[in-house]
Amino acid sequence: MGNIIKALVAFIPADRCQNYVVGDLREMPLDKMVDLSGNQLRRFPGHVCSFRELVKLYLSDNHLNSLPSELGQLQNLQILALDFNNFKTLPQVVCTLKQLCILYLGNNKLGDLPSELSLLQNLRTLWIEANCLTQLPDVVCELSLLKTLHAGSNALRLLPGQLQHLQELRTIWLPGNLLTDFPPVLLHMPFLEVIDVDRNSIRYFPSLAHMSSLKLVIYDHNPCRNAPKVAKGVRRVGRWAEETPEPDPRKARRYALTREEIEEPQPPALPPPLPPTNS
Repeated sequence: MGNIIKALVAFIPADRCQNYVVGDLREMPLDKMVDLSGNQLRRFPGHVCSFRELVKLYLSDNHLNSLPSELGQLQNLQILALDFNNFKTLPQVVCTLKQLCILYLGNNKLGDLPSELSLLQNLRTLWIEANCLTQLPDVVCELSLLKTLHAGSNALRLLPGQLQHLQELRTIWLPGNLLTDFPPVLLHMPFLEVIDVDRNSIRYFPSLAHMSSLKLVIYDHNPCRNAPKVAKGVRRVGRWAEETPEPDPRKARRYALTREEIEEPQPPALPPPLPPTNS
């Protein structure tokens, strides 16, 4: 039924469609979340910017290519989903949302990211998969608290050496790129727990046995002649990994995702009670 409604909405003129979708959204939701995903939106409903306490905003799967400057009023926003839209450049206003912890930008048309993204120093998770990136933007290496980076299905051929500065990074997903060599910088990041280089063009894998935190490496669908050596207990997904059949890489990926820390916004700690005063 939901797909039928979406199909019908697609034939409604843009302004009428917008009014239909957000007509009842006039007050700040009690859960501090607005989800307008999959609603054929071509412009952002401006009155949402008046919800100053909003924490989560989902705009996935629409037709957006710009955002109003008023979005900067949402300074409590911690999760922003802009994936599956038509952004060719990231709107600068996104870089003013300094409380953002999770940013979804996948499946757009981004060829780069602005240097101002470095202002998002609370960012823990960044999704930039399925864009038009031919190199990993240098600004990503300035996100010092980043724990999870999804950069698959782009056109990356190498990774910058500065990436090793991200000492909080634990999972990096790079499937479906143009890597011909295993990125050397990853060998200098022993704190990584998950590495996914599935569906690239890597012909040789160096030893990963020194990576003491590694738990999972996915390297299937590469023209490699060897399996990467890993420490005992590390799970490998790819040719020659085990004597028993390996699981589908997509299942392994989902398994790893369920083990990632859920970065939901946490309420601030209450101050300790004041000592009683003598009257």
